[in-house]
Amino acid sequence: MTSKFLGKSLAQLNEEMGTAPDISVLTGEQRVVVKQIPVVQISPNPDQPRKIFNESELKDLSESIKEKGVLVPIILRSVQNKPYLYEIVAGERRYRAAQMANLSEIPALVKNLDDKNAMEIALIENVQRENLNPIEEADGYENLMQKCGYSLEDLSKLIGKSISYIRNLMRINSLPESVKQLIKEGKISASHARTIAVSENPEQLAHDIINNNLSVAETQKQVKNSNRSKSSRNIVKSTLDAQYVAKIESKLSKHLETSVKLHEKRGGAGQFIISFDNRVQMEDLINKLSK
Repeated sequence: MTSKFLGKSLAQLNEEMGTAPDISVLTGEQRVVVKQIPVVQISPNPDQPRKIFNESELKDLSESIKEKGVLVPIILRSVQNKPYLYEIVAGERRYRAAQMANLSEIPALVKNLDDKNAMEIALIENVQRENLNPIEEADGYENLMQKCGYSLEDLSKLIGKSISYIRNLMRINSLPESVKQLIKEGKISASHARTIAVSENPEQLAHDIINNNLSVAETQKQVKNSNRSKSSRNIVKSTLDAQYVAKIESKLSKHLETSVKLHEKRGGAGQFIISFDNRVQMEDLINKLSK
């Protein structure tokens, strides 16, 4: 039997059925609530990895939203000390398109997230959807390493991509701004960008790629015959500031009841140095660390 609701828009259904109540969903130990949030109470996330939004794609999405509504809720978190304001964690494209469609409210999952978790979710969503340009993706990785103290190994586990992939992509951030702009505009591919990032003169190579329509293999040959940049291997210079290092050392020293020092190496690697005065203290540390 044909449903009487088929062919009706979301707005028509809402008018017939009344305002939909909030939907409460359990995820692990946390209860997540799907709410209709006024668009005016929502602001973008300054740490959103994606910086460029295609106006044509937004317009298409806006037309779809006008017809069918927002089918997938965006993810929000409350703004500290401002209970009626929310910050976007994931779904800024849907939010912008909803604004274009003149929606007054948008369905959202309101989650209790700290800065670190919010950055993780924003990056994972964008990477999995494969809609970031290489510069945005590299910036997102670097942001997590600088603000959350992530290593390359941490990022690899988080996003499911190899360390070599992340390392090669982050080399792009060492390129001059003029070359980065060519990447954002799609004039140079990510593969080309990774190849010329190790060169001493990437700007000249970038123009050679465009003017001569060079393939990646041809570009690699040119790079091989050119001088290599001295800084090309220094992908991550300083991922942790002194204040954050001191905080980590203090926390571990207090927990282990002994001196702990953190030494970071290039690329996000490093080591903890835990001191002990005698064998008894050593055994005590082994017991604490193995629990």
